[in-house]
Amino acid sequence: MQESGALKKPAGILPSQFSISKLPWWAIILALTGLVVVYLIFADANYRETFYFLQAGIVVTLRITLLAFPLATIIGLLVGLARTSKNTAIFTLATLYVEVVRGIPLVVLILIIAFGLVPIGVDAVNRLGQWALQRNMGGLLGGLADFSIRSIPMEMRAIIALSIGYGAFEAEVFRAGIQSIGRGQMEAARSLGMTYFQAMRLVILPQAIRRILPPLGNDFIALLKDSSLVTVLAVNELTQLTRLRRSSTFRVMEAFNVVAFLYLSMTLLLSGFVRVLERRMRIED
Repeated sequence: MQESGALKKPAGILPSQFSISKLPWWAIILALTGLVVVYLIFADANYRETFYFLQAGIVVTLRITLLAFPLATIIGLLVGLARTSKNTAIFTLATLYVEVVRGIPLVVLILIIAFGLVPIGVDAVNRLGQWALQRNMGGLLGGLADFSIRSIPMEMRAIIALSIGYGAFEAEVFRAGIQSIGRGQMEAARSLGMTYFQAMRLVILPQAIRRILPPLGNDFIALLKDSSLVTVLAVNELTQLTRLRRSSTFRVMEAFNVVAFLYLSMTLLLSGFVRVLERRMRIED
């Protein structure tokens, strides 16, 4: 006698909706490649010595990034606010800074600031100190006359240059975030008796910052990678140490494979953090 109804299929090991095409193959390939490099570091003497040589560069790279990005964020916030100002002079100066800095390659900007603007600034400080001594003012101002360009190491110049360079990009991020908030909110805050700065600080910026956190995180990752450009200043970060290792041992593949693995590891960790941040801070429309 034939059974009524469809026969039930036996349950398989994999879910019925499982598809091999849905697997994150990019992550699997990266993980396998990383395991290969880790194995080579442990098993191959050349890779192991290269890794030990580059360890100090990891610290310098992270230090430059962690110091430059907060400064760039502060510059970006101030310039972004100026870009939304109705004052013609403030708006013009802010726009001039953004357009000039964004229009110059970052490596060129680093060289201009490190070997041009920083020495000019030191010379101005010396003149201020000499002026103070001529008027018998002495003290702190008089001590500026002896301030030397050697007092500013190349690493500090690199941090200043990266801060100024990325400050222009962060300014546009802040400007877009501020302008994404409806004008009605500013008008409502002003109607309650708030000043412009109170409304911006208490009403507009908290909402704007919530929206721009993901792009800020992406720029943080980009700054980590662009810190490699300070190799033109002979700062002993990862890329510079890699060049030194390659030139001293002529082991090209070992040096560049290890440095690529280190950069990729740091950026992937930060990318994961940014994705988590995006999910947590996503604003439902």
